[in-house]
Amino acid sequence: MILYVRFLLSPMYEAALPALLAVAEDISPVVQALPPDAALVDVRGAERYFGRDAAQLASLLRVRALAHCGVDCVIGAGPVPMIARMAAREAVPGTTLVVTEGETAAFLADKPVAALDGVGPVTARTLCAYGLDSAGRVAGAPLAVIQRILGARAGREVWERARGIDRTAVVPNALSRSMAAERAFELDELDQAEHRRALLSLTEELGSRMRGEHQVCRSLTLTVRYADRSTTTRTRTLREPTAHSAALADAAYALHQALGLQRARVRGLSLRAEDLTAAERAARQLTFDPADERARRIEEVADRARAKFGPGAVVPGSLAA
Repeated sequence: MILYVRFLLSPMYEAALPALLAVAEDISPVVQALPPDAALVDVRGAERYFGRDAAQLASLLRVRALAHCGVDCVIGAGPVPMIARMAAREAVPGTTLVVTEGETAAFLADKPVAALDGVGPVTARTLCAYGLDSAGRVAGAPLAVIQRILGARAGREVWERARGIDRTAVVPNALSRSMAAERAFELDELDQAEHRRALLSLTEELGSRMRGEHQVCRSLTLTVRYADRSTTTRTRTLREPTAHSAALADAAYALHQALGLQRARVRGLSLRAEDLTAAERAARQLTFDPADERARRIEEVADRARAKFGPGAVVPGSLAA
C-alpha cells in the first residue's frame, strides 16, 4: 500500500517538513517529499517487516509526528499513489482513509472526472460534453472512444486512471522541488529595517542550503504572518535560476516592498525557494561585472568556512551587529 500524508502545517512552519520526513523514514525508507507539506510513503515492505497493515502504520506515523514535531496529519492509503491522494482529500484531520485494491472501482465510480490526476479543466469539459462526467463512465467506455476524444496517449492515460491504474512510482530521496525557511519575531514587529534583516537572514540560509545541495531555484515565495494570525503570500519568478544569496535577497526585498507594510504588525516571515533544479542543468547569464564575480568568489569561500566551522562562522555585517 501507498500512504499519502498531508501534514497540517501553516505557511509559517513549512520548514518543519524535513523533520517530518525523517519521522516517516523511520517507518519506511521509501519516502518521496512533496513540498511544501506532503509526502508519499511506500509501506509495502514495512507491512511485512512490522507485521502491521497500512492503517496501523498510518496511525503509528501520526502518533510519532505529533510526539516529535507537534504536527497532525491527514493520511490516505491506496494501492497506487493516485488513489492514496484521492483518499487523503476525503479524510478528515486526525484520520486515515484506506481504499484497498478491491474497493478501488467502487471508490472511483461516482468521482467527477476532474478528480483524476492529470485531468484539467479543459479535458474535463471535453469529456463532460460527451456525457463522460464521472470516472465510472470513463472506465466503462471503450478505450478507442476515449482515445478518439482526447488523442491516443492522453486518452489511454485518462482511461487507465479512471480504472485505478497509476504507473507512477514513489521515488525515495527525490530532488526537492522547494525549500523553505522562516523567522518569527519575539514581538509583533513594525520596523521595516528588522523585516529586511530577517529577509537577509532567510536568503543567506536558503542560498547556503541550495548551494550545499547543488540546486538553484526559479522563483521565491514570501509569506508574511500578521498579529491577527492572517497571512499574505506573494511569489516572484527570478530572471534566471540561481542560488546566489545577493540575487535572492534582491528578489525578497522587492516582494516585501511591493506589499507596503509600513504600519503592519508582523509576527513572522517565511521564504520559500521554489521550482528547484540541479545547478549543472541551469543556464547562467554571463556578465562582465567584476563586482558580481568577486561576490560569488567570496560566497564560495564563505560556504567552505561554514562547512568547516558551522553556519554562524561567516554572516553579513548587518546580521552580526
